[in-house]
This record gives sequence, C-alpha cells and structure tokens, in this order.
Amino acid sequence: MKCLSLMANRTFSSNTIIDPSFGLTNSAKQLQSMAHQFAINEFRPYMRQWDEESIFPREQLRKCAQLGFGAMYVPVEDGGTGLSRLETSVIIEALSQGCVPTTAMLSIHNMCVGMLSKYGSTELKSRIMSPLVNFDLMASYCLTEPSSGSDAAGLLTKATKKDDHYVLNGTKAFISGGGESDVYFIMCRTGGPGSKGISCILVEKGTKGLSFGKLEKKLGWTSQPTRAVILEECKVPISNLLGEENRGFNYAMDGINGGRLNIASCSLGAAQWAMEEAIAYSLERKQFNKLLIEFQNTQFKLANFASELLASRLLVRAAASRLDEESQIDSSENEYDNKHISIPPLCAAGKLFATEKCFTIIDGCLQLLGGYGYLHDFPVQQLLRDSRVHRILEGTNEVMQLIISKDFF
Repeated sequence: MKCLSLMANRTFSSNTIIDPSFGLTNSAKQLQSMAHQFAINEFRPYMRQWDEESIFPREQLRKCAQLGFGAMYVPVEDGGTGLSRLETSVIIEALSQGCVPTTAMLSIHNMCVGMLSKYGSTELKSRIMSPLVNFDLMASYCLTEPSSGSDAAGLLTKATKKDDHYVLNGTKAFISGGGESDVYFIMCRTGGPGSKGISCILVEKGTKGLSFGKLEKKLGWTSQPTRAVILEECKVPISNLLGEENRGFNYAMDGINGGRLNIASCSLGAAQWAMEEAIAYSLERKQFNKLLIEFQNTQFKLANFASELLASRLLVRAAASRLDEESQIDSSENEYDNKHISIPPLCAAGKLFATEKCFTIIDGCLQLLGGYGYLHDFPVQQLLRDSRVHRILEGTNEVMQLIISKDFF
C-alpha cells in the first residue's frame, strides 16, 4: 500500500523561499540530496502502511545505517560518520520527508550512541559501539517516569551497588522503541535527591528483571513502538555504567540538547512536505473558475507559512552550528562564554519555535486541501498527527520556555 501524494508527478522548484538547501555548502547539499532520495524511495511509499498496521520498519533503519546515518555525529575514531550537528539536522529534515516517526527513532538512537561515544568507557564502547553504529543493535533513551515527566531530576528509579553489579528497580514511561530496542540508557538514582544523584546505566535486552508494558496506542507515531520499561531486581555489571557515577543527569541533558534540535528538524521536514502538497494542490485545484493559487487569501496564507518555515529552519540551523562551535572550542578559553549565547536556551528556542510553527503550518496546509487533507489517502493528516508529539517529547514546550526564561537572570 503506497502513500498517495499530490507531489507524486510534480517536480518542485528549488528556487523558492522554502528551498531546504538554502545557505548550505555543496557537501551539505550532497548529504541532503542523498538522504532525501533515500526517504522518497525507502520511506515514503510505505509510510501509510506502517502507520495503519503499526509496522516498525527496522530493516529500513538498517539501510539508513549503511549510508552512515546510524551514528551521524559520532567521531570516525569511534566508528561513526563524523558529521557536524548542522549536517545531522539537514539529514534528519530530509529523511522526515519520507516518514516522520521512523526518522525520529533514528534521531533517538543517534542521541544514545552519541552519549556512549562521548562518555562511555573503552570496554563498553568496544563491546557494543560497532553493532549500534551498524544498527544491528538499537538504543532507547530512558528518562521519563510515570510520576516525573517534566521534573526529570525527580526520578525514582533506583540503582543499588552490590559487589560487582548494580540492582535496578523502577519504571520508565513513554519509551520510544520500548520492547524493540536492544540497549536501554536508564537514568537512575545512585545518590541523593536531585540531579546530582543520578547516573546513566545501560541495560541490555534479555537481562533478567527487565520487562515491558503494553504497547501504547497513540494519536501519531503509530509505527514506532512505545512502551513502559520495567526494572525489577534487574542486575547489570558495574561496567555498564556510562561515565562516572552521579553524573548521569549531565550526560542526559547534554544528549538532549542535540536531541531537541533533531526533533525540531523532524518538524521541519514534515512542514516542508506539507507545504509542497499545499502548493501542488493550489496550482491544480479550481474554485469559482479560478485556481486556488490565484486567490489572494491563498497567497497570503502560503506566504506566512513559507516565512515561518524559513525562520524555523534558520533558527534550528543556527543552534546546530552553535553546538558545532562548542565542540571545537577549548573549554579553558575564559572569554568564550562572553561571546556566545549558551547552548541550552538556544536549543530550547529552536525546539520551541520550530515545533510550534511547523505544526501550525501543517494544520494550515491541511485546511487548504479541504476534505482531501483529512483523508488517509493523502499524507498531510498523518504529518499533522506525527508532528503533534514534538511539542511534548524531549522536554515539553512549556519546559523550553522555562529554560529560555532562566537565561534572563
């Protein structure tokens, strides 16, 4: 079953304000083109079937890894592709124009592999890095709990050290890839209350005491499995600790800064596709003996959508470039912090603005398509459902506002 698209027989001009290659280097454009072509061939024809039948396309994700997308910003020395955060954002946006939830799962996997590369021990990396890079193993990020969503530092999952192992007890909620992933990055309490008592411990599928809740039925992202991750007297070796004990919250927040930009990039891709569908429809559909595109109301709406999409894209890419700058600067340079906006509020602003504006764009494009936009035969309704959760996950947009506001005092 293929996903019908108004763009199927139309070549969209790249010389427009919503051209996603605007401002990119030639090498970034090549990566974008490769990712977009892959999305059109390997994701888009099956997106509707995956959605309606709740199929998780793991084989297509393995194909992504063959292109180097399994560990995009992991250094080459750790087996990754060694791309910049900006290049990663460009790729994720392009892949999302084939299937948003599949690309989002790839984004989460990359966030985990990036944390492993940056903070993992040599022993831990030598054991599982290569299969993660190749997507023979898939990773899930486990921070949220039933009683601590936005209050992530208040998590209750506990890890008790006993001899040469940890014993974990607790429950993680709304875990993307739950039950399907092979490695779970569990944020758990090894010390006192608050963020300074949290560690990150990797729990592998098949470990005794690890189980999963029921498959959650969701508004969107139906092709991506979401379950609770349950830990009951779950025993793992101390070598599965990521980095240092009681530093896990720092690692989690470091990973999620980039993760927020990745999710924002998924929204960019969804809005780009919705815009292309709306423009194609407006160029073909007639009302009162006029093409829709000839009505000033349509022109004004599309102009606003295009401006908001461009602004969202530029903000996300500016934040991604800022992440790249930090990775190249020696942290001992005291003057650095006085010359740059700090990363957390900038990433939060990118996530807040892009996910809000892109959802509004998609909703407006659906309205332009009228009844057709509401049908499952066309992709815009699925883009709407799949992009709605981006305003919730990786920190709700209300939390993004808190992060930004703390930068003022």
